[in-house]
Amino acid sequence: MFGLLIAGRPVDAQPQAISQTQYAFQVPSRPAFNHIAVFSLPGNELPPDAAAAIFIQIPPSTEFKLVGAVSSLRPSTMFKINTGNNVVPGAAEDDLMLDEAPEGVEVGGPAIVVGMEIQPAAQVKALLAEQKANSSQMVRSNLSATASPVTTKILAQRIIANAFNFLASFGSDTVPLKAFEAWWSKFESKVNNDPSFLERPQD
Repeated sequence: MFGLLIAGRPVDAQPQAISQTQYAFQVPSRPAFNHIAVFSLPGNELPPDAAAAIFIQIPPSTEFKLVGAVSSLRPSTMFKINTGNNVVPGAAEDDLMLDEAPEGVEVGGPAIVVGMEIQPAAQVKALLAEQKANSSQMVRSNLSATASPVTTKILAQRIIANAFNFLASFGSDTVPLKAFEAWWSKFESKVNNDPSFLERPQD
């Protein structure tokens, strides 16, 4: 029902049948590779209401991670692997791929396992959406953790610069009080609408 292809190797069209809905390929980790393609064999396409979730297990980890899916609408998919087995959003809307690895890196240890599980299409779609959301959240968390906090001094400088640029637009050394009030009203509104705008570098 399924085939697997790695560049430079023969097509593997004989996965091990674990059950009527579960299949697995044992993929030797050598010679080196970083792309795996999985596809439905011609004449064995899945019905429209079903899809096959694709999982991968890279030793020494025993965890199977969701990396994509095939269906009647998308009969093939490709993903990358690395030795860290990190999952990140892939290029396709309903796909996930493993982090990019340098060319020629060999995945050590025993064979990699690529498993497929046939499920209702809606269920697979929900799993992919959940995985994508979790990956996006992880990326945002990592960015937040590594971002340098904006100091009070920098915030003050940006507020002053914002006021100066606004008041200087009047083209006069004497600025009426109403102009300052207008700036404050505009500044306050901007803070209410986007409290974090001062944390970003100002143009």
